[in-house]
Amino acid sequence: MTELAKTPRPPRREFRNINAFTDLTTYRLPPAGIVSILHRVSGVLMFLLLPFIIWMFDASVSSEISFSRFKAAFNSGLGFVPGWFMKLVALALIWAFLHHFIAGLRHLWMDVSHAAVNKEFGKSSAIATLALSILLTVVLGAKLFGLY
Repeated sequence: MTELAKTPRPPRREFRNINAFTDLTTYRLPPAGIVSILHRVSGVLMFLLLPFIIWMFDASVSSEISFSRFKAAFNSGLGFVPGWFMKLVALALIWAFLHHFIAGLRHLWMDVSHAAVNKEFGKSSAIATLALSILLTVVLGAKLFGLY
């Protein structure tokens, strides 16, 4: 019994709360955590931009005159809002949709395939989700801003 009492125990891990002002700048979130937060952010962004989405759909399919007004809003602006800002909002909406869709497919795959629920798959699929959503956003953003 005395031998067990004398063996040194490894120090226990310290669990503490994270202070938002001092610890968040040094805290490293894993890629799966970043994807999870961005999935929520993209959902909120799509919800908040829903009136803009409805206006874009309505203006683009109502008539030829409304479609030409719609195109002019993205080229020269709409009232006091410049055209580049309209394109920037549309680009944010494109990113939100793509990221939310790809992250949703990732979550569905993890729900269906229980073998995919492990640390390695979580990290690799999160990195793939981030890379794919950013890559597709850059490609569609180049088209939106007239680069090709």
